[in-house]
Amino acid sequence: MQSLSTRAAAPARPCSCPRPLPCQCSYRDLLRARARAGRARLAGEPLLRNGHILLASSMVAAALGAIFWLFATRWYSAETVGLSYAAVSAAGLLSAVGRFNLSSVLVRFLPGAGQHTRRLVARCYAASIAASAFAAVLFLLLIPWISPSLGYLRQPVVAVAFVVVTAGYSLFVLQDGALTGLRRTGWVLGENALFALAKAGALAVCAVLAVGTGILVSWAAALLITVLLTNVVLFRRAIPAHQRAAGATASAPPRVAGYAVADYLGNISGIAACSVVPLMVLAVLGAEQNAYYSLAWVIADSLYMAAYSMGSSLVVEAARAPERLAEHARRMMWHTGLLVLAAVAVIVAFAPWMLRLFGPGYAEHGTTVLRLMALSALPTVVLSLATDVARVRRALGWMIGLQLVYAVLVIALVAGLLPVFGLTGVGLAWLLAATVLALPLLVALPRWLPSSDRRS
Repeated sequence: MQSLSTRAAAPARPCSCPRPLPCQCSYRDLLRARARAGRARLAGEPLLRNGHILLASSMVAAALGAIFWLFATRWYSAETVGLSYAAVSAAGLLSAVGRFNLSSVLVRFLPGAGQHTRRLVARCYAASIAASAFAAVLFLLLIPWISPSLGYLRQPVVAVAFVVVTAGYSLFVLQDGALTGLRRTGWVLGENALFALAKAGALAVCAVLAVGTGILVSWAAALLITVLLTNVVLFRRAIPAHQRAAGATASAPPRVAGYAVADYLGNISGIAACSVVPLMVLAVLGAEQNAYYSLAWVIADSLYMAAYSMGSSLVVEAARAPERLAEHARRMMWHTGLLVLAAVAVIVAFAPWMLRLFGPGYAEHGTTVLRLMALSALPTVVLSLATDVARVRRALGWMIGLQLVYAVLVIALVAGLLPVFGLTGVGLAWLLAATVLALPLLVALPRWLPSSDRRS
């Protein structure tokens, strides 16, 4: 039996060290041990580990992208920034049209593609390059009727850069999907950092050479460098390693056509909303106000990308272990929600100071719209999760319906609120559209994501 003095010296709660009680471990040692155990669990859990790497990739890309636009606002006028951002948005929309959302197909089907991995990636690449380039050329021909303010894109050198940006961005997104599906998320982080740094360097060169269209040209140069280097790694290392791991066992090629069409129809509507809104702002408020909106969007979009990045990890792991979908999805929803909530709080509190980095006009006109769009990221977590669950289950109607209704709501609300409230109306449109859809999904959560499927 222990003496009274020995019992008093013992810790109030058992520690995690292997020594018998009473031991001399302090609470600091206990916290360090628990932190090491938490890191070990995370290292062995691909769901959160890969999700965090993809999230870090999105954050790095957003931070370096903000620095790019910071330089752009220092070296170019607000009008030039507004026009250039509208052009980049148009290229993003055309890229989305041309790549058929095949990045999602790669995320969903590469984990089980086996010996068909290289062929699936190559076919997705070929289809995306051809369709994206065709969409870009068609847009250039129709600019006088679609968006006359972007007429400068029809200049020969700028037109080539625009086509390169459109097709190159399709490959850039597809290689992200391929690396994610192959669980090479660390390379996704590296290539996004490379693209952002190359883009900023090219912009500096264009500014020194006084290239008036330097913003678009820098995007084209950075995409060429990043796509070439990343695909050398993808086809020479990642794909061969994945095929070796699959072994020589024969398997049927994945049937992706129906899934790809449905996912494309849903995704293109969401991309359209993101790309059409800047064009609406440009048409109603002019290039300068569009610059203020565009920089606010660059910051807010990092929050939307956080939900998308974590969701991509969910799709990969659920494709490998479908029986754990409900468990993984609920865990991912709370984890992502807490991360996004913390980021939203920071942005809402420090929005004026963030935008003031780009100039006083950006802080004066963009603070409110940035805060509203940041708040809209919270309900977007629920929308993203529901879409990813439908993606894993191949519930094609839900995949299309959620994204289509969201896009229609955003565009309709922007059309109604923008002329009345200006940029504030745009922020309200994003917040209202996401909230209107997320609330019913939360209420019905036990039906479409039953907790009885979870493991203890």
